[in-house]
Amino acid sequence: MIKKAFFSTLDFLLFSNIFIAFCAVAQAMVTYYLLKLPADKYVLGFLFFSTLLVYNLSMLLAKPKEPQKSPFKRVRWIFSHYRLTISLTLTAFLCIVPLGLWYLSFQSQLLMAFVGILALMYNFPFLKLNDKKIGLRNLPGIKLFLIALVWSISCVLLPIVQLESSYGISATLSETLLLVAKRFLFICAITIPFDIRDLFQDKLYELKTIPVMLGEKKAWVFCQALLILCFVLLVIFTKEFNLDVLGLALTLFLTGWLIFKSNIKRNEYFYFFFLDGTMILQFVILWGISFIN
Repeated sequence: MIKKAFFSTLDFLLFSNIFIAFCAVAQAMVTYYLLKLPADKYVLGFLFFSTLLVYNLSMLLAKPKEPQKSPFKRVRWIFSHYRLTISLTLTAFLCIVPLGLWYLSFQSQLLMAFVGILALMYNFPFLKLNDKKIGLRNLPGIKLFLIALVWSISCVLLPIVQLESSYGISATLSETLLLVAKRFLFICAITIPFDIRDLFQDKLYELKTIPVMLGEKKAWVFCQALLILCFVLLVIFTKEFNLDVLGLALTLFLTGWLIFKSNIKRNEYFYFFFLDGTMILQFVILWGISFIN
């Protein structure tokens, strides 16, 4: 009974996309922490609800003909809880409208409008290729980098732009670019295993993801190479070697280990809880270090 209740709760958090929305909040908190700047609760709220909206819309728009026959538990859960998913999506939309219009600065609104357009272009078939209508996700090799770009802009640039435009608190250009680059590499690295897991399905739907183009083994190598490059940037451009650097390095090593342990046969909890959870782990480790400091 306890086990059933536990997995029912876990399914709700993971498959409703509430967990990934908390991941977005955690990544923004990492940005605030590293810049030693105060967190903006309105930005965090906007990120939570906009992530929930985008991920739910993405799943709803990609509804298969027979969702209950899908090999993925996530798909089966979403469409067996269709009304709940629609309710959460509408609630998220109703929350981001006042947050975006009343609390975000004009510069932040422009930035998020750009991200919103990217998110829509990612899913909606507005391009024509070989007499077939496609979205940006169908362009060869672009899916991974689009996801990482959207996350980097949302969780790094948005907090910085909002702080600067509303409070006059600014980060240097080099500091901003470095944060964006490291976050981009990190998100790319944890996204590739999802594409490896979906390798056969992506081939079926003619999605030219990195694993489809490179093959499974080369995709694993590419994945670890991204984490190594992120580690190199972390070490080389660190002004002083402190516990924060050690904490971030630890999360990169743990992420690399999880990616090494992942494979096509792993269940969905491994991917949606452990791999996505590394985004929350980053903040938890840094938050723990703040007490030591």
